Amino acid sequence: MSHNRSGLLRGLATGLIAALICAAAVGAAVMFQDRLPSAVRVFGNGYPLSVALSLVVAMIVAMTVGTRRRRSAVLPVVAALYAGGAVAAGQITGSSIMWSATTRDRGLPLDLDDITLDNLSGGLPYALSLYRARLTEAWPAWLSIAVAALAALMLVTARVVRARRAYRAEVAAEEQEQPEEEYRAPFEPAQSPAQSPAAQSPAGNLFTPRKPARD
Repeated sequence: MSHNRSGLLRGLATGLIAALICAAAVGAAVMFQDRLPSAVRVFGNGYPLSVALSLVVAMIVAMTVGTRRRRSAVLPVVAALYAGGAVAAGQITGSSIMWSATTRDRGLPLDLDDITLDNLSGGLPYALSLYRARLTEAWPAWLSIAVAALAALMLVTARVVRARRAYRAEVAAEEQEQPEEEYRAPFEPAQSPAQSPAAQSPAGNLFTPRKPARD
């Protein structure tokens, strides 16, 4: 039992690390989105780009979560929380650094040097209030989070179902290979007692002597 629990905890920890990496990647995408071609950013009001990024996050989280125990029913829910939380955390982090750095540098393009804890802590209250307002006012703010969570949920659920089917088939094959035990009555001995020599000899006829005389 302890080995199974430790395997599940290691899988969840691996998924959490992957979610943190995805959150950093989403934050970087938010910060440096101005460097993308305008056609890509403007196409579909930016929804296809955010959906594609959410799908990438969901795939990474789904591939890493639960690498040890793939039959656990907890994995799909945890994967959905990891993927949705990674997208939301990345958007908030990127918006915080971008707002703080833009305000300080007065509209200059962002650089890697702007990724600091001071910029993150300085713009975090503004980013949180703005993000909370968007979530309560319009559905597009939920789009990327919902796509990431649902995609991760479906991917991990499919993997768990396949793992359970394979396990059941393996158990059934092992049960068929085992030989069936011979049925015995409750008081029947495992081996019949040895018969006496007299019992082993043929009974013969009534008129045939037991021990014929020798010549």
